[in-house]
Amino acid sequence: MTTRRIVVISAGLSTPSSSRQLADRLLADSAGLLRERGVEVEAQVFELRDLAHDITNHLLMGFAPPKLEEALDAVASADGLIVVTPIFTTSYAGLFKSFIDVIDPQALTDLPVLIGATGGTPRHSLAIDYAIRPLFTYLHAIPVTTGVFAATGDWGGGGDGVRSLPDRIFRGATEFADLVERTDRSEMVSDPFALDRPMGHLLGGLAGE
Repeated sequence: MTTRRIVVISAGLSTPSSSRQLADRLLADSAGLLRERGVEVEAQVFELRDLAHDITNHLLMGFAPPKLEEALDAVASADGLIVVTPIFTTSYAGLFKSFIDVIDPQALTDLPVLIGATGGTPRHSLAIDYAIRPLFTYLHAIPVTTGVFAATGDWGGGGDGVRSLPDRIFRGATEFADLVERTDRSEMVSDPFALDRPMGHLLGGLAGE
């Protein structure tokens, strides 16, 4: 059976948080769709609030403590990434951006990404397309077309959109599952010192010089 590794990053600052709640629902729908297709799912969820001090120390010192290193390694080896951030002052949370800043620039290449965001009112949903999506596109990831925004009113079954929050979650999860199922990142090289050719080949070349 094919196995896909999905990593979930939640940048919510409170406990519990609407960002984590949205992240869990995006993961549940995505994993369910993949399993229906015979694809096994291994999932890891990381709360950035638990890594806040480690992220700051890494930015200042250039060293990732073990818990942060685990999260960074998980992202680099993932087959799909689900990210959810609260929207503050029309853009993503500073903690979310700080985490993105400490990821290896090559780690997100060709990685399917499902973007989620939370905020007080639906007007903040535009931040997905003018702030978050360009960030992942710049890093050569592959964000799915549908980003999922959850306003405060959505959790009570309200909201101003044409589609309900469960409908939007299912649509984004469907696009994400389709992409994760088709994408093969098994040959991605995460080690910057890894060699493209065997050492013996290189030594043989030197011997002939």
